[in-house]
Amino acid sequence: MHVTQTNELTPPGATPTLDRHPRRVADFTTLQDGLEYAAQGHRGMNFHDARGTLIQAYSYADLRRDALLAARRFVALGLVKGDRIALVAETGPEFAACFFGAVYAGLWPVPLPLPTSFGGREAYIEQLKIMLTSSDPKLFLFPVEFADSVNQAAAALGIAARNWESLADVVSADDTALPEADPDEIAYLQYSSGSTRFPHGVSVTHRSLLDNLRAHGIGLAMGDTDRVISWLPWYHDMGLVGCMLSPLANQLSVDYLKTEDFARRPLAWLDLITRNPGTSVSYSPTFGYDICARRLSSLTKVEDRFDLSRWRIAGNGADMIRPDVMQSFVDGFTNAGFKASAFCPSYGLAEATLAVSLMPPGEGIRLELVEESELSGVGTPAQERPRRYRAIVNCGKPVEGMEIEVRDEGGALLPDRGIGKVYCRGASIMVGYFRDEESTAACLTPDGWLDTGDMGYLSNGYVFIVGRAKDMIIINGRNHWPQDIEWAVEQLPGFKSGDIAAFAITGPSGEETPAVLVHCRTSDEGERSRLRDDIRERVRAITGISAVIELIPPRTLPRTSSGKLSRTKARNLYLSGEIQPFDVAA
Repeated sequence: MHVTQTNELTPPGATPTLDRHPRRVADFTTLQDGLEYAAQGHRGMNFHDARGTLIQAYSYADLRRDALLAARRFVALGLVKGDRIALVAETGPEFAACFFGAVYAGLWPVPLPLPTSFGGREAYIEQLKIMLTSSDPKLFLFPVEFADSVNQAAAALGIAARNWESLADVVSADDTALPEADPDEIAYLQYSSGSTRFPHGVSVTHRSLLDNLRAHGIGLAMGDTDRVISWLPWYHDMGLVGCMLSPLANQLSVDYLKTEDFARRPLAWLDLITRNPGTSVSYSPTFGYDICARRLSSLTKVEDRFDLSRWRIAGNGADMIRPDVMQSFVDGFTNAGFKASAFCPSYGLAEATLAVSLMPPGEGIRLELVEESELSGVGTPAQERPRRYRAIVNCGKPVEGMEIEVRDEGGALLPDRGIGKVYCRGASIMVGYFRDEESTAACLTPDGWLDTGDMGYLSNGYVFIVGRAKDMIIINGRNHWPQDIEWAVEQLPGFKSGDIAAFAITGPSGEETPAVLVHCRTSDEGERSRLRDDIRERVRAITGISAVIELIPPRTLPRTSSGKLSRTKARNLYLSGEIQPFDVAA
């Protein structure tokens, strides 16, 4: 029985922050072993509504019980080791139990996105069909409220589908022994956030997963008073690995908001952190901090509502980290006790399970100013133009067991501050993409180095990421990062992050031309004309040439399942005519 001490740092009604059960830093051989150990303690998951009110405390012991029951029901349904189970990854105990139930049964769970990530019902159904075709599951499980979309997608491919609740009707095979797991067997399939037309299912083994989860525990210096607070979706690697599997394997309690509830009431995230009497570990992409900072306009004194003084790790990852947004967050919440040193920039990708690098706790956001010609690789001599610099965020040091190299186009190693392709190698690198040897061979070398597809450099042991290689815009032999163009346009009044997409198109004479799609919220033709001129001048200042400027309706630009802008999809939709710009006034 716990004494009062164990509950002093626990929000009322929730699973405890402190626990007498000795904590291990993810030193397990399989995911099942991690849950078996966590279930011996009292910590667990806690699910909250849109206002941050606790709905259900769900201990890891409860999760183990429900997972074993689900595993035996899967066996009773005729599923055998190695079969895939697709699951709509709604944040809740049902998904968690079915995910671990699949793992216990030797099946491969495949988390799939919720419909809120897509433009409408038909787009969601099409995306489900693409991912289902790729993963080839024997069963598709879903929340009952998504039945129409899921059943339509599953029926089109002849896949059995059932909602969570209907599993209770299956008589479990209680007398059947569940298979033993080998560390080198696949634990689950993870679709990367960029998976759209040609999705890549990352095959994650138990060994790879546990290596990365242990690196989390070590890199973040996780302690007994820590508690994780998260609104990140479980179909994205940062949500699933960083905020569901890592807390379990490192035996921390977690407080969850659903992603869609965060979108409606983002400050509820900060309310949960405020109400945590222990130390908080909480991650978000840049746009999450941006949304919260923008919501402050209606608040008079942040210190009257929030206490962020115990926020120990304010993680940032999953997208390019914007120092201006981070500074805005600091400016807005310093009076509520938030410390800039809590920021923990990171770099990762699904192909590495999750984490590749982490900033050591307490070092905060650190920047290096890089001259534009160094970023682009080639350019006009400095004396022919004003020198322009871009602030590049330090993404920390390689996590435990991870190696990072930066190479030029020919594959030669580059010295410190030499910008090139980022490669990484370690035990948590994927074994490959599911049933896609060609794509695997294109990014994974025979000696285990992963071509991340990102451009960056190393400096004194720290990693700096400057952009995605495939997003680069090449104009007249010069390289331009779309982020630079988008950030320049965002400085005009009335725009925010996610309103602009920049990419290259081929002009009438075959030349590459930058195109910029911009959300426009005015119907006045005169204002639109002035806006186009202002944007064109901003882009000219960055690229030195005139760009195609297209004003489009709000909420038109496509996003990935994790909420990131998809420039590739925006370009394709624009060229196919599916994104229709407002007409230019005659």
